[in-house]
Amino acid sequence: MRIAIAGGGLGGLTLARVLHRHGIGAVVYEREASRTARSQGGMLDLHPESGQHALAEAGLTAGFRSEARPEGEELRILDPSGHTLVHHTPRPGSFAGRPEIDRRVLRDLLLDSLPGDTVRWQHRLVAAAPRPHGGYQLTFDNGETAGCDILIGADGARSAVRRLLTTAELSPVATLVELTISDADRRHPALAELVGPGNLWCVGVSRILAAQRLGDGSIRVGISLRADQIDSDIDTYRGKHAVLSLFDGWDARLTALIEAGDSAPVPRRIEAMPTGTRWESRPGITLLGDAAHLMPPVGEGANQAMLDGAELAAALAANPADPDTAIRAYEEGMFARIQPIAEMSARVQAMMLSPTAAEDITRFFTRKSAERLSAG
Repeated sequence: MRIAIAGGGLGGLTLARVLHRHGIGAVVYEREASRTARSQGGMLDLHPESGQHALAEAGLTAGFRSEARPEGEELRILDPSGHTLVHHTPRPGSFAGRPEIDRRVLRDLLLDSLPGDTVRWQHRLVAAAPRPHGGYQLTFDNGETAGCDILIGADGARSAVRRLLTTAELSPVATLVELTISDADRRHPALAELVGPGNLWCVGVSRILAAQRLGDGSIRVGISLRADQIDSDIDTYRGKHAVLSLFDGWDARLTALIEAGDSAPVPRRIEAMPTGTRWESRPGITLLGDAAHLMPPVGEGANQAMLDGAELAAALAANPADPDTAIRAYEEGMFARIQPIAEMSARVQAMMLSPTAAEDITRFFTRKSAERLSAG
């Protein structure tokens, strides 16, 4: 059973690791040249029922706890005048909630748990075709080809594998503009104090200015806008002046987060798949993570991708003689699990960028705090 995993992100690597624990080999084809070829993004909060559960199945809970930052769960929500609306402080040192971990550190934890020849770097899948007697022929952008019995698309939003299973199209849901402030404690101590050890959200009318403390002491700044709020030429927002113009009248302590960015802002469009996307199961092929259910970025994507990987690996390990039945069982379970999560993610995304976002978000987190207290 030759298993090919297209994509070496968190979902694909979790799949490979759990398969490895069951004595099943797989090859991960990754488009990047190496693990350090590009930034992996900011911090990620791992949920107990999904991301943390997947790491437990991977046997990596101890490694996660040694690297995670429970204090990163702290959340401060302000209005445009700088007034505090919500301040959530986690219990010191507790892993009961959703502790943060640097995405790069988490990916390295997974990579280091695999045999050295598992990941084939600089192999971006560009085409896959069924073979006459089963399995798939793979073609990569470097001109190489390979064959496999089972193909799993963990290759993200622009998945090359997805087109073999569904014609679902992506739709824009938001625009994100990002900046980074390095060595914040020394260079910008006032901003470091403003952001705190976790996340800061400054919520205005249909826009959010957010900042997140990373484990290396830098601050990742993100501006979220509705997809229809900015010019059709997204490159307009590669300049700080254009980005600052979106926040006229906001407290200068908040807009200083934009001014302090080390380099020019980086804008990109955020897309999602239609809620409820399914496909008819086919022999020897399936999807996981963003390739299967790209959702608005409200904290579920990576967690669900990792859980996908763990559940698919468990299904294959439980039924190695009949992988197609294992794949069908995984897909049905995944579709049922993802449907309400995708619907919730869409609602939260709309709430966060609504004209009444400040009131809605304050009410949302106040209710969540009351639920936590009653549960405790």
